[in-house]
Amino acid sequence: MLKAVLLCAILVPLWCVQRSGPSAQNVVYSGHADAVGTPSLKALVDSAGLDPSTFKFHVDKSDRRFTVRSGSRVLRTFPCVLGEVPVGDKFRQGDRKTPEGTFTFRSKRIHAKWHKFIWVDYPNAESWRRFRERQRSGEVASTADIGGEIGIHGVPDGMDHWIDMGQDWTWGCIALKNKDVDEIYPYITPARTTITIVP
Repeated sequence: MLKAVLLCAILVPLWCVQRSGPSAQNVVYSGHADAVGTPSLKALVDSAGLDPSTFKFHVDKSDRRFTVRSGSRVLRTFPCVLGEVPVGDKFRQGDRKTPEGTFTFRSKRIHAKWHKFIWVDYPNAESWRRFRERQRSGEVASTADIGGEIGIHGVPDGMDHWIDMGQDWTWGCIALKNKDVDEIYPYITPARTTITIVP
C-alpha cells in the first residue's frame, strides 16, 4: 500500500509537468466525429437532409481552425496546422506561407505519404494580381516564382499528434488529422467547392 502511495506521489506531478510544457500550451481543441454528441458530416447529411453542394470551408489561420459551413451554420470544426511561417499571405515559392483568400479545388487523390491530398486552386487570378503588384512594388523579386502545389492533406499513419501539438510544419499546405481529412474528402467537388483562408 505504501509503495502504491509513493508511486502516485511521484508519477502524478511528473505527468502534470509534461502536460504543461511548451507543446501542451499549443494544443488546439475541437469537436470530432468520435466525440460524444458531435455528429459527423455524413450523419448531418443523412439525418438533417443537408445539401453537400452548399458546404463551404473556412480556415482561420490565427486560431488554427478548419471549419465546415452550410450557409451561416457551422457544421464541424477541426484543428489544423499551417506552413512553417504562418503569419501573412503567401508571397512567393519557398516562403513556406499558407496563402490567404478564397479558392476552389483542382483535384483530390489518395496520397502515399500524406493519406489524402486535396489540391487547392492556388495561384488563382487574385493570387496572380497580388503577386504582380508585389513585384512592381519591390516586395517580391522580379525573378521570383509564385509557387503552387498547395493543398489540404493528412499526416503519415500514426502521426495525428503532429496536429495536436499545434506547431506549424508544412511548406504552405493545411494539414489535418487523417480521420478529419476522411470526413471532408467526400464533400469536396473540384472547381466548385470553395475554401476561404483568413489571417
